[in-house]
Amino acid sequence: MDNVKILAIVGMSGSGKSVAVDYLTEKGYPKVYFGGMIYKEMEKRGIERTEDGESEKEFREMIRETEGKDWVVRQVIKEAKDLINAGQKRIILDGVYSWTEYKTLKKEFPRCLTFIAVVVDKKLRYERVAKRPGRSFDGTAIRERDRSEIENLEKGGPIASADYYILNNGTTDELKSSLDKILKEIKF
Repeated sequence: MDNVKILAIVGMSGSGKSVAVDYLTEKGYPKVYFGGMIYKEMEKRGIERTEDGESEKEFREMIRETEGKDWVVRQVIKEAKDLINAGQKRIILDGVYSWTEYKTLKKEFPRCLTFIAVVVDKKLRYERVAKRPGRSFDGTAIRERDRSEIENLEKGGPIASADYYILNNGTTDELKSSLDKILKEIKF
């Protein structure tokens, strides 16, 4: 895997992960979306996605419990390797949730993987999530989602162990500028 570089973008809901990933994919980098693995499997099993995200949450926790905490990451690794075998040298990973996924990825791609955590002050993050079109949560719902992701999915580990951090309390342009600085530094 010479010259291959993989960026994993991590952060809590409302931190700006999707904005960061969208910016990188607009630059032409392909992404592998962890949530997409869940959606594909739900569809395969005939499980409908609900507007409130509850069916996705339940399925995500169930599949990790029944198929192993590394089920999603195994699917992601297959897709990333397919991209590499097709000649891709730069890949974005969107949605690393658990410590198990973090460790598995670090073992699978030891020299070519960089983690970037997008973080934001909690109050601002909650405000952003409340205003988000189509995927908004009220304060109670976002606190419950945070608790579930931290306790059930071990989401804090990948964020705490990231190689780089972007404090996303400002504008979208500031987020993009911070990403560009990291890309330049790591020669992505």
